[in-house]
Amino acid sequence: MIIGLDVGGTHTDVVLLGPKGVIREAKFPTNKDNLFESVWQGIQEVIKDNHVSSIQRAVLSTTLTTNLVVEKKTAPVGMIVSSGPGIDPQAFRTGDEYHVVSGSIDHRGREVQPINTDEINAIADHLVKKGIQQVGIVGKFSTRNPAHEKQIAKILSNRFDVIVQGHQLSGMLNFPRRIATCYINAAVFPENRRFFQSILKSFKQNDLDIPIYTLKADAGTMNFKSSLNHPGQTILSGPAASVMGAIPYTRENTDTLVLDIGGTTTDMAVVVNRAPLLDPLGIELAGYKTLIRSLKTHSIGLGGDSVVRIVNGSITVGPDRKGPALAFGGPEPTPTDAMFVLDDPIEGGDKEAAIRGYEILANQLDLSVISTAQKVLTIACQKILSEAEKMIQRINSKPVYTVHEILQGKQVNPTDILALGGPAPFFSKRLESLTSKRVRVAPKWGVANAIGAAMARTTCQVSLFADTEQGYVNAPEDNFSQAIDRHFSDEDALALAMSLLKEKAIKRGAATEDLETEILENTQFNMIRGFYTTGKNMRVKVQIKPGLIRSFGKNMPVS
Repeated sequence: MIIGLDVGGTHTDVVLLGPKGVIREAKFPTNKDNLFESVWQGIQEVIKDNHVSSIQRAVLSTTLTTNLVVEKKTAPVGMIVSSGPGIDPQAFRTGDEYHVVSGSIDHRGREVQPINTDEINAIADHLVKKGIQQVGIVGKFSTRNPAHEKQIAKILSNRFDVIVQGHQLSGMLNFPRRIATCYINAAVFPENRRFFQSILKSFKQNDLDIPIYTLKADAGTMNFKSSLNHPGQTILSGPAASVMGAIPYTRENTDTLVLDIGGTTTDMAVVVNRAPLLDPLGIELAGYKTLIRSLKTHSIGLGGDSVVRIVNGSITVGPDRKGPALAFGGPEPTPTDAMFVLDDPIEGGDKEAAIRGYEILANQLDLSVISTAQKVLTIACQKILSEAEKMIQRINSKPVYTVHEILQGKQVNPTDILALGGPAPFFSKRLESLTSKRVRVAPKWGVANAIGAAMARTTCQVSLFADTEQGYVNAPEDNFSQAIDRHFSDEDALALAMSLLKEKAIKRGAATEDLETEILENTQFNMIRGFYTTGKNMRVKVQIKPGLIRSFGKNMPVS
């Protein structure tokens, strides 16, 4: 059995999943001031009356890191950046404590200018005096040779609580994005560590001594230790969970628009032939363009608990949420209250409170209460469909990538809409009346995200570089380097990359049956001096494909 958890902005969903489906499920309001309490309350509910010894692992999807960045509640970070000649790294400042230093590595991984130890020590003294305990270190070509980043980290060692090195986060060369990625990982590190350590401690105290995994933005999982070292990977894990929870219920050879309608937001994505689309470059969040791989998703501030207002005689829905619906003790009318007015069968709640709120809106609009409620839901659904169409147009303006392959010339055209999330059954009725697409509701719409988190397989990447002229091969993200001779071939490079990938995946908790590998890049260039070939420069990138774990996903029912 597997525990799947999704900590959303409004609710925390937890499921206990067995090989034949969901055994028990629970949903509780999310306590943003104490996320751990929300998580543990749900876990206790689903494990009661079940043999704890049969539970194999827990997988957690959380909004923690996303909210920290969006709400600007991250820890202060001192960035140390070196690049040498060329592009000015000052253009990519992440904050006041951003220090550009001497020292540079060229594109072949050769040292052009050494690090100035005195300069680094002076910056360290300054940061300590400022009380900053998180440091990010990025060199322009550290993915070719991380020696300078490692040297700076060694100088700083024992003086700071967190030291994040850019080469450990991504093998891609994009310097500006690697700076932002390093900054975000350092900035969310302390709070992320406190949250996950408290969960791990409580699991053990309650005799639930099982591996804990977190869901990444690319819909793969990583183990507890990896999530501590790479907290930025958990950004946008919520939308990834909804996509993975939807996949068992999508149809083959069909483009499906997935709508996860929550209390605060609606997350949307497209699944092509049961494979989610991938944003190959990386997440952009709160103005930071990163190298954090992610499924291609889009979120809007519109959900069941979004505030309904009358502005200049017109109805607006969202983007903010002031609390629960009036029917559940909230302060403002919401789409959920409109459902109560229209007699949608929602459990619990005070229908009269919802009606009183809508009477105020109806008087302002000179409409009946019923007509006002219908209009609110129509406007909400029209906005969702409009934003979805804009997302599809953006997808079709560029090459289409799924998690499995690039689809050259593919134009995404969803004919199905699959709705999930608490309000999904109620929104789907209105969506169906506004579109020609086939609208369905996922069978376990209320906890589909938690199911998606539970079923996601462990994923990872390896980026390997070889230079036969200089006689080395390395994988900077994985702290791997060894000498090679001039006879080292591209076949050798690929075989080594695959070996490192499988070893890495197993360490992160992958099952051998789920090691479905893929070559993302395999290129080589001859190095020429004068009229002679002096060596080869090779680049290989491989990954474990995102997907559902075979032992559970193959038995999930498909509608």
